[in-house]
Amino acid sequence: MKAADKVSLRASRPESPPAVSLQNRALENVAFVRGVMERSSHFTAVPGWGGVAMGVSAIGAAGLAYMQSAPRQWFGVWVAEAALSAVIGVVAIVIKARLNSVPLGVGPARRFAFCMLPALVAGGVLTLACAQAEAWSLLPVVWLLLYGVGVCAAGAISSPPVVALLGLALVAGGTAAALSPTSWGNWYLAALFGVGHIVAGIVIIRHHGG
Repeated sequence: MKAADKVSLRASRPESPPAVSLQNRALENVAFVRGVMERSSHFTAVPGWGGVAMGVSAIGAAGLAYMQSAPRQWFGVWVAEAALSAVIGVVAIVIKARLNSVPLGVGPARRFAFCMLPALVAGGVLTLACAQAEAWSLLPVVWLLLYGVGVCAAGAISSPPVVALLGLALVAGGTAAALSPTSWGNWYLAALFGVGHIVAGIVIIRHHGG
């Protein structure tokens, strides 16, 4: 066989694919396992002490709101309480997450936020609508039901089962408030936002790391 023929045969042979690096394959497997764990894990940074603080502030707000002479002033007290509770909740979550090395913004923490936000946004929109219509008596029902729905949804991906139970209690309380005299609304808020958060917070402190 001529040298030119040998060269043409060699050129016609397909080149073998490059070998896959074992290190790259291991990294891909690790990334896959990490993704599965993030999708199946629960959010564990629900703060017990934060829940207790939110409950205490809600009971104080209920007492202060009761002393107001006009519905608009009553509304203002509870709006201020909502803002205070939001700050307490966010700060407490961040502190517990850092203490337990729980990443925020990814995985279970992001799903927890996405579960809560739609109900909270809906509650804010309906609050504005009720305030514009001066339908003050509907506000306890709206707040308890929508906050309860958000807590129920977030509780489905939270490791303390008491979170979901608190959500169910809030929804039940909102339903009862809708069927009760309107003058009871303030005390439903005290019972569910106040005592409910305190009880749930104590359970988390005792059994789920504070």
